Order: sequence, then C-alpha cells, then structure tokens
Amino acid sequence: MAGKLSGYRILILETREEAQFSRLLQEQGADVIQCPMFTIEDTPDHDGVGAWIGNAIHEPLDDLVLMTGEGVRRLVAAAGRMGLENEFIAALGRPRKYARGPKPVNALRKLGLTAETVVEPPTTEGIIATVSRTDLKGHRVGLQLYPEKDHSALLDAVRAAGATPVPVEPYVYDTKAAHANIAAAIAEVAAGRVDAIALTSSGQVRRLVEAARAEGSEEQLRLGFALTPVASIGPVVSNELKTYGLQTDISPAGDAFFMKPLIQAITARLTQTPPRTATLPR
Repeated sequence: MAGKLSGYRILILETREEAQFSRLLQEQGADVIQCPMFTIEDTPDHDGVGAWIGNAIHEPLDDLVLMTGEGVRRLVAAAGRMGLENEFIAALGRPRKYARGPKPVNALRKLGLTAETVVEPPTTEGIIATVSRTDLKGHRVGLQLYPEKDHSALLDAVRAAGATPVPVEPYVYDTKAAHANIAAAIAEVAAGRVDAIALTSSGQVRRLVEAARAEGSEEQLRLGFALTPVASIGPVVSNELKTYGLQTDISPAGDAFFMKPLIQAITARLTQTPPRTATLPR
C-alpha cells in the first residue's frame, strides 16, 4: 500500500545519518533526493586525539561536554584502534556529562551511558549558559568539539567558571567533493521539482549557502527556498536559516527534535495539497 508521502519529492542534505533518514521517508512513499553536504573524516591529528583519550583514562575528567553524537562515536572508535575501548568507555562514565541535544544522548545510550544534563536549548549558547551557572571551580572539563565552528566563547566560559578546558576535535569535514551535487540540488529546487527541503543540522545550512555563493547560484538558491517548504528539525537549524534570511516552514511539535517527528510534521504539511512535482518533467 502506498505511503502518505507517495508522489512527493523531498530533498535531504543529511550526511551522518543519511541512509536512515532516507529510509524513513521512503517507507512513507517519498521520492528522496539525497545530497550529502560533505564527507566526514577522522581528524589528521591522530596523535592529539590519542593523547586526549589516554589523558581521559589516566587523569579522569570532572565534567564532559559532548557536542555531537558523531564525536562520541569517533572517539570510541579511535580508542578501539588503540586497544583501549573498554577503558575509555569506563572513563566516559566517570564525569558529569552535558549533552548538546539528542544525538550525543543516543550515542551515549548505545554505550550503556547517560548524560546527567541534556542542555536546553541544544545549542553552543545553551552549553555556555549551563557552564556559566555550574560550579566548576578547579575542575577539568573535557570538551568534545566539532569542525567549522568558533568555540572560543565556550572555552572562555569554562575558564571564567574557574575550570580548565580539555578540548578535542575528533573529526573534520571534506566539503569540496560535494559542490557539484549541491549545485544540481539547487537547480532542482529553483525549477520547482522538489516538494520540500528537510534540514537536520545547522552545518547543512552554512554549507548550502557557502556552496551556492562559490558556484554563483545564491540567487537561484533563495528563489528555490521561497518556492519550496523548508523543514527544520529544531531551533538550532531554524536560527541558522534566519541568520541567512531564510525561512522555516515546517518543524516538529514541542521539543521532539528527532527524525521521526520531523517526518510526521512534513507529512502533515505536504499532504494538505497534492504533490506539485508529480506532473513535472524530470
């Protein structure tokens, strides 16, 4: 039996969990256009990551800020390559853990661990606010960071709280390979051949705009966004869209910032009208 999204074309820009997101949409009958924004690679600073893991094992952290689920998985994988996976997972269990949203929470859960605090709002600014009102004097605070973000304000907030930041950035983005795919996706959207655009991270928004500017197609991108409903998984993505003067048309209800509630919101919005792309030439 056809799903509720049968006939609708949805552009997704997910990279880390693209296969899962695509599968969930396809189960509802959607025609999914996949456009990964970048590939994710281990940082070339293998020695630095190894030293951080060893330090976390032998000099236990008092607190640990986890910004992304990808970062948690990459650190555990690196520890495994060092033959220290069990020791590292045990070390992750010792400090108070602060998670920036559901993705690091889910990554911890798969290790049998929990976060003492899930930061609200799930943003860097939310982390800074939490750090600023927490007694961290004399603490060593591990910070799992992520690429293409200036983390100086977070590092300063940890120091201002009287603590010592112990940062690590376990992965990098390779963005150049995606430019051709992004340009093609922008053309599809601007031509009205997409029923919705689904965004699940602020990095996708930045990369989309950066690639459009690099390819000379920013005007085309903005035209496409004006024509097409834009679905955001939560406030971090919506705020990033707003930064670039772009709108959010669809978002999950309440604070359910996950893929399935996002798909439910997309379904509720799109099925109010027939697929506008169904009769267009491909």
